[in-house]
Amino acid sequence: MADRSDPMIPDGEVTPINTDYKVGQDNIVMNVGPFGLDIHNRVFAISAVAVIAFVSLTLLFQKSVEPMFSGLRGWLTSNLDWFFISAGDLFVLACLGIAVSPLGRVRLGGTQARPDYSYSAWFSMLFAAGMGIGLMFYGVSEPLSHFGSSLGGIVVENGVRTDWAPLQAAAGNPAAAKDLAMAATIYHWGLHPWAIYAILALGLALFSFNKGLPLTIRSVFYPLLGERVWGWWGHVVDILAVLATLFGLATSLGLGSAQAAAGLNHLFGFPMTSTMQILLVIGISAIATSSVLAGLDAGVKRLSEINMVLAVLLVLFVILVGPTLAIITGFFTNLGNYLKFLPALASPVGRDDANFSQGWTSFYWAWWISWSPFVGMFIARVSRGRTVREFIVSVLIVPSLACVLWMTVFGGTAIHQLVDQGYRAVADAQLPLQLFLMLEDLPLAKITSLLGIVLVVVFFVTSSDSGSLVIDAISAGGKIDSPTPQRVFWCTFEGLVAIALILGGGLVALQAMAVSTGFPFTIVLLVATVSVIKGLASEPRPK
Repeated sequence: MADRSDPMIPDGEVTPINTDYKVGQDNIVMNVGPFGLDIHNRVFAISAVAVIAFVSLTLLFQKSVEPMFSGLRGWLTSNLDWFFISAGDLFVLACLGIAVSPLGRVRLGGTQARPDYSYSAWFSMLFAAGMGIGLMFYGVSEPLSHFGSSLGGIVVENGVRTDWAPLQAAAGNPAAAKDLAMAATIYHWGLHPWAIYAILALGLALFSFNKGLPLTIRSVFYPLLGERVWGWWGHVVDILAVLATLFGLATSLGLGSAQAAAGLNHLFGFPMTSTMQILLVIGISAIATSSVLAGLDAGVKRLSEINMVLAVLLVLFVILVGPTLAIITGFFTNLGNYLKFLPALASPVGRDDANFSQGWTSFYWAWWISWSPFVGMFIARVSRGRTVREFIVSVLIVPSLACVLWMTVFGGTAIHQLVDQGYRAVADAQLPLQLFLMLEDLPLAKITSLLGIVLVVVFFVTSSDSGSLVIDAISAGGKIDSPTPQRVFWCTFEGLVAIALILGGGLVALQAMAVSTGFPFTIVLLVATVSVIKGLASEPRPK
């Protein structure tokens, strides 16, 4: 039986699926071995060996692995784009179906449970958990990229999609090109990624708070696997979760180091080289390790609060000194265009926009899926007491609206600078530099650019330390008190994986590993969706 003394499981609210299920020794006993590591757990041992082998081989054969990464990413995204796009659609439909069905009345934590956090605190944590890293990197660069030439444009007549055509067809109509570019950007940051997070977060919360199972990915599969979840089937699920999360975080760390290096080059003339990126990865990893050692409240919580304050200040500054009216009206216009173009953007068939559907959407969905164990576990831990309907609506809608605002503020301002002011520098720059060139055209550019660099670093530190804690919990079978050296191990190897990928092919290698680990975990998440629905069906629901 689950331990009812666990403070995360309220008395009288645990209703296990099977009252005599057995939590194996791997999940309840700590076996500290050499170097202070809990090496008894098979998930940790296999995951650690796989990561060490990957880092070693990539560093030893840098020149050989670069074309391999490039080919791997190209094959996966070109041949499996339909799979990633279809999976994303299924997650959205599953979430909406659960929310409107009687299953939406189930309360996470039991019928008498009440929320641990106020709405304002809960909404803030939902947004902070998921996408800060990517928003900093792509907030300016993605809308500009789609506004330029990377997106296969959707030709719409009287509100109906007729066919796909190059975006240059809208060259004589910048307003139409902007509408499409912003809609396509929001598609990647709106309902679909948050549905991916919501499915896994819902499963983790349900099976931990309502069923009394350990807070780890394998628990979600108990309705389908039964006691086998404590054996090798469960080990495989958790190993895939560890590797997907690790490579997803390494991808983000690599992108962040590239953007921070670009900002330092822009402000202070530091070289934009692989060496500079590696030094930044080492520095960020060291800060993250210190935060991990400080603990969840003293480290992660404090940095997250700093993070949100800085982000809000930067957004408000751009709104006030940028094209204020265009930003305010653009928010509603962009939201409407997103909903209008959504059916076409989300269609897995009839696509003639390979650069967009394969180069952007497939990568994004794999990246978000690789992040889902990390973000899902965080969202689950702060959502006890919410009804399933309240949970799904909030996780899908509130962060999506925040992402619409972010993209409107930064991407909309950059497009305004290009179209209305003729400021071409921001559009002609490399992706990591575009944020800083957008800020350069506004007042107090040196201060805001420095703030942007700090924000990038802090976002990556909070993701790295939080991610390390989540990976550690999964690899330790759900234990939250695993040895400190084990947490340091994962934090260190996040940085080493990022360094190996930077040296082994840069951005292409980073994206390749996010896609390749995201693919098998997509299958895991699709099966988990069935298990979550089955688990919800066994829960008592108020009439």
